[in-house]
Amino acid sequence: MSGRLEIVQIPCLQDNYGYLIHAASAGLTAAVDTPDANAINDALKTRGWRLTHILNTHHHFDHTGGNMSLKGHWGCEVVGPAADDARIPGIDTTLADGDLFDFSGHDARVFDVPGHTRGHIAYYFAGDDVVFVGDTLFALGCGRLFEGTPAQMWTSLQKLLALPDETIVYCAHEYTEANARFALSVDPQNEALQSRAAKISEMRARGEPTVPTSIGLERRTNPFVRPESESLRRSLDMIDASNVEVFAEVRARKDRF
Repeated sequence: MSGRLEIVQIPCLQDNYGYLIHAASAGLTAAVDTPDANAINDALKTRGWRLTHILNTHHHFDHTGGNMSLKGHWGCEVVGPAADDARIPGIDTTLADGDLFDFSGHDARVFDVPGHTRGHIAYYFAGDDVVFVGDTLFALGCGRLFEGTPAQMWTSLQKLLALPDETIVYCAHEYTEANARFALSVDPQNEALQSRAAKISEMRARGEPTVPTSIGLERRTNPFVRPESESLRRSLDMIDASNVEVFAEVRARKDRF
C-alpha cells in the first residue's frame, strides 16, 4: 500500500451522498454506491480519474441506480453483498461477512450489517481508519428496518461500534439535523448531544455537510447506539429492559416522530 486513500464526497439527489475512493499509486477509483451516475461522472472528469470499481452497500435504487450506466461507460467491476446479489444491478463480485476486498493494497474488511435490508454490507478500510456504512448507521441515527428485526439491526450496529473511536464514518444521507431533533426528544439530558445539535444547526445554516462522523462521536451522542445509557433508559422509562428492547423502542419512536 502506498499513501492513503483519497475520498471525495458527492452530494446526490435530494439528500444522498455518493463517494469516490482513489488509490493514486495504482490509478484505481471506486464509487461507493451510485445514487447519480451524472454526478459521479462529473466528479471523475474534474479529477481525471477512471472508474474501476463500484462498491455497493445494498440494493435500494438510490444506492445502485447508476450501476448499469457507469458499468456500461467504464467497464468497471461491480462489487456487492452476496446475501442480496440478485438485486444488485450488474454485480460481478459478491462479498460476505469477514471477507477482505483488496483495493490496491488497501484492504476493505466486509461486515454483514442486515436490518435496513436483508443483504446490507459495510466496508471497513482499517489502514485508512474509514468505514462506509450505507444506510445502517447515520450521524445521530440508523436506517429504518425495512427488511430486518430490531435484534438484527442491533447486532449489525454492534459490529460497527466495535471499531476504534477514531474511525471516520461515511454514511449515505444528510439526515443529521432532523435526527438531532429526535435524539434530543429521547435523550434530553445528554450534554454532549445538546452541544452537537447546536453545532449541527449552525453547520446546516451555512450549507455545510454534517457527514462524515466518527464512531466515538456516535457513541457519545447517538441514541440508537446507546441503549445501555442510564439517562436514555430513564427518559424512556425502561431502566430494566434489555439493550435490544431499548433499541427497538428508540427505533419505533423515530418511525412515529
